[in-house]
Amino acid sequence: MRILTRYILGEILSHTLIGCALFTFILFMPQLPHILEVVVRNSSSLTNVAEIFLFTLPNLFRVTIPMSVLVGILLGLSRLAADSEIIAMRATGLGIGYFVRVASIVAISGTLIGLANSLYLAPRANRAILDMEQSLETQQASYEIQPRVFYEDFKNAVLYVQDVRSGTGASNWRQVFMADVTDPANPIIITAATATVADDSSPELLMRLRDGARHETAAGDAQQYNISTFTMTDMPLALNPQSDVHLGRMDTAIYALPMHELLARIHGPDGKRYLIELHNRFAFPTACLVLMLVGVPLGVTSRRGGKSSGFVFTILLVFVYYFFSSTGIALGRQNKLPVFFSVWSANLIFAAAGLFLLWQMASGGRILAAIANWRVRSPRHNAAANGKSTGFSLTGFVDKLQASRPHRNHSRGGIMPRILDEYVMREFFTMFLVVLTSFVMLMLIFTFFELVGDILRNHSSMLIVGEYLINLAPSMIYQLTPLAVLIASLVTFGVLNRNSEIVAMKATGISLYRLVTPIIAIAAALSVSLFLFDQFYLPQANRRQEALRSTIKGRPPQTFLHPEQKWIFGEPVNDEPGRIFYYQFFDPDRNEFANLSVFEFDPATFQLSRRIFADRATWEPVSKTWTFVNGWQRDIEGSSVSNYREFLKSSFPEIHEAPDYFKKEALQSQEMNFGQLDRYIRDLGQSGFDTMRLRVALWQKLAHPLIAVVMAVLAIPFALSMGRRGSLTGVAMAVVLALAYWVIDGLFGAMGTVNYLPAAIAAWSSDVLFGLVGGYLLLRTPT
Repeated sequence: MRILTRYILGEILSHTLIGCALFTFILFMPQLPHILEVVVRNSSSLTNVAEIFLFTLPNLFRVTIPMSVLVGILLGLSRLAADSEIIAMRATGLGIGYFVRVASIVAISGTLIGLANSLYLAPRANRAILDMEQSLETQQASYEIQPRVFYEDFKNAVLYVQDVRSGTGASNWRQVFMADVTDPANPIIITAATATVADDSSPELLMRLRDGARHETAAGDAQQYNISTFTMTDMPLALNPQSDVHLGRMDTAIYALPMHELLARIHGPDGKRYLIELHNRFAFPTACLVLMLVGVPLGVTSRRGGKSSGFVFTILLVFVYYFFSSTGIALGRQNKLPVFFSVWSANLIFAAAGLFLLWQMASGGRILAAIANWRVRSPRHNAAANGKSTGFSLTGFVDKLQASRPHRNHSRGGIMPRILDEYVMREFFTMFLVVLTSFVMLMLIFTFFELVGDILRNHSSMLIVGEYLINLAPSMIYQLTPLAVLIASLVTFGVLNRNSEIVAMKATGISLYRLVTPIIAIAAALSVSLFLFDQFYLPQANRRQEALRSTIKGRPPQTFLHPEQKWIFGEPVNDEPGRIFYYQFFDPDRNEFANLSVFEFDPATFQLSRRIFADRATWEPVSKTWTFVNGWQRDIEGSSVSNYREFLKSSFPEIHEAPDYFKKEALQSQEMNFGQLDRYIRDLGQSGFDTMRLRVALWQKLAHPLIAVVMAVLAIPFALSMGRRGSLTGVAMAVVLALAYWVIDGLFGAMGTVNYLPAAIAAWSSDVLFGLVGGYLLLRTPT
């Protein structure tokens, strides 16, 4: 292999590997929180964590391998063309066929790797995911019991504990309320003053209850009521097996079929679905070849665009390719296109376009020349062509610094921006905007691909789809801004270091800390902006995009109540007994309960003092009371019933909880700002709802914006330690650092969700940890 071929291959291959890592990370990010929560909830080992990550990657590689081949060819050849190296090579007699042959080495390698992944690795990885899901479903979810929360995850039981005190090897509970709901219409109520629960790894809790009572009614006989007291008793409490454990996609089952089984099912019922999957396993890897045919002429004809124009064309081509692919597959599933054309249409279109562009380039056609001229006419390219590049040569850069020294000395110690600050900020902002825009566009593109089938099936208008994507973009900007800060900081200071510009700055007496001040200040401003963005705009955009997504998917209007929560603690009032409400149905429109039970208890002893049951209860807006229909009332003193009466209709004015108290909206944390979420948590917590996940989300509303500053502080010392390796190494380092941060942050967040950590610690730990590491490395960097 000649030296020139190895040089071009190295340029293409380096961009391909970086692109593959970057695209895989971007697509993996949305799945990470759920996977980590499953891992933490089931106390999985590090081996299981690594297995879940590895088994998830083959599904992502089906998409990212063709994308990475395209970005490698476009960016690699665009960089060579921007430096006029392509012109020099062609001047030696090398034609377009030579570049096609070199690029085809990477494309063929990508195709073979993609085929091995699609035909062998992905099915086995998906089968392993299904096996792990089945294993986790048979295990018991583990978490810490929170005080004043109703737990309905136990097998045929509901648990409420007023106070929890952790001890060595055991937990001590005070004022315990438990309901055996084996017969939901006649729950058996057990109360206890205290309980001791052993902390072990057994699949059930063994409670030792003290000083309590058991209340039992007979089905169909309201007059029969048994009360038994105890000084001490042991009671096991088993957790329900998990039924909603999902580690992969909903269609993982078909992805897990090996080739021989997939071929066998093609001729059975629903054969078209399996035939489409069979073609997909060959079509996606083959995309490496057809994307290469398009990428080579576009990359070679790049004049002044360099990597930036190559990346823009990558985003555009990825969108066009996967639009044709997703649309074709969706039409094939609806029997509107033959299977072959529905799956292979994108490949056929791009193959034809690539051959046409190659022919145009070989024959000097006008179309490819027009594309090249369009890319050159952009303001950035014209500036570069006129010698007004955004970068400085080392000599010119030093001359500018020396020329500005009198002004700099005059303002020494001031805080006003200097020419140097403007230069560093301009380079940072340029990279930041390019990265953020590109990532948001990629996420929007893949979100659109996921919805193509629903759009065609439900005949959703493109106006609705466009409005949905517009309202989804703010959320993506909020999530991806810290990652863009990380990459922009790494690349900016990496390029400055590679070009020896930082050495020149230090030679003029400028400290490294003074040099990084503008970037830290920008990151701090972005953090404040993110918080304000989340306070005043993002929640309403998230509510709107959730409603539009339901419309696109053809779902009925979502219910925003908690239909699964049938136990609610009453509104506390001084000098009144505590109340627990249990019902089997509540109609929020008619303000009506069915099978309502009210348990009143002494707050000091937690012993039941009164129990009311009614077949139906309706709200009277005039008198502002509940009317109980067809029920009974029992007053309880110790172990005996002091008063019993049945009624056809009765009201209890002391029960003052209005219908709105029971209409608890199931809002998502991202649909509220900090103040709204804080009030929502207090309201739910008062009624006995589990709010741990929401409390973690509340603190994350403060911690997440600060990630921008943490990423900037962390990126600078790593960028300065890369030597003269350049921007590609900066992007690779950014992927590693971002993955490490989001994994650790996700683990802390999941531990907070299951109550292994306090909410504030769970939300802030990753920021504090990475901030300390970044600060330490920055202080140790030579200034």
